[in-house]
Amino acid sequence: MLLQVGRLCVKKYGRDAGSRAVVTEVMSDGFVKIITATRSKKERRCNPKHLEFLKEVIDVKNRDQVNRALGIIERVK
Repeated sequence: MLLQVGRLCVKKYGRDAGSRAVVTEVMSDGFVKIITATRSKKERRCNPKHLEFLKEVIDVKNRDQVNRALGIIERVK
């Protein structure tokens, strides 16, 4: 099942094309909500046709795991 919460994918089209993303929610209208590596502060609504799904599935509630999967390095203050 490709439309699954926690599934890693790559954006194929749009502003975030080429960046890794994680599916955070599957919506009832066929769209998904994702967090991308380039704009990781906010969830975005996305058409699944614009995504290339990878084999990896992670736990979305674990923020460290999401950051590692997207390649985000958080700065320690």
